[in-house]
Amino acid sequence: MNQKFIRVLTAATVLTSGQPALAMVGSGSAPSPALANAVVTIVGSQGNSCTGTLIARDIILTAAHCIAPGVATKMVDYRSQPPRLLDIKRAAVHPQFNPQSLLAHRATADIGLLQLTAPLAVQPVRIGGALMPINVGQRLTVVGMGVATPGDGRSGGVARAASLAVTGKPGTLQIRLVDPLTNNARAGLGACTGDSGAPALLDSSGGVIVGVVSWSTGANNTSGCGGLTGVTPLALYRDWILRTARSWGAEI
Repeated sequence: MNQKFIRVLTAATVLTSGQPALAMVGSGSAPSPALANAVVTIVGSQGNSCTGTLIARDIILTAAHCIAPGVATKMVDYRSQPPRLLDIKRAAVHPQFNPQSLLAHRATADIGLLQLTAPLAVQPVRIGGALMPINVGQRLTVVGMGVATPGDGRSGGVARAASLAVTGKPGTLQIRLVDPLTNNARAGLGACTGDSGAPALLDSSGGVIVGVVSWSTGANNTSGCGGLTGVTPLALYRDWILRTARSWGAEI
């Protein structure tokens, strides 16, 4: 096994040893058990870590930038003790994804899929309709496996939920979320390291994914976490997701 994967798996064992489940970054609450089971950690052979969601028993929805060319990717199965790494059979990145646009926090098709070598006994999460409207002030719940304390990798590896409000000018290309209690003026709830690819779900839907996390900022748009959370909506990419998953033989 790749030595970097061994180090990741060792770290994953530490992450399950009683770390407080505070939130993504800031404070918040745990998601439902069913949702927590479907939200997973993805790790790469270069030491990167992201979040994904099982939208079929063997298909993980995540961000395109979490799937790097030439980098082996695996899923961490925290249901095993100690945690184990599960193999990925296939990976796909949306053909319109532009890494340079992502680095500038501009809209791009930051959507990717992974297929496990074997299906899991997990209830998948549904993805939303292609034309689902998103309005300013609307609440979306983001569930990530990233760190609760910026810079502290030991605070990650636990599913944490944050209810955030839509701000700016939401559309089919990008959605920006903010903690309504801090409004980006000071650090609050938001995505952080390891939350890339996390699902953004409609609060009123009972758990329907409408986007995935692409980036975050610190308060007042500085670098870091707890300011804005950038989400790539699924509206324009739903057909590609379904077509790709079904071409792999997935039931979705």
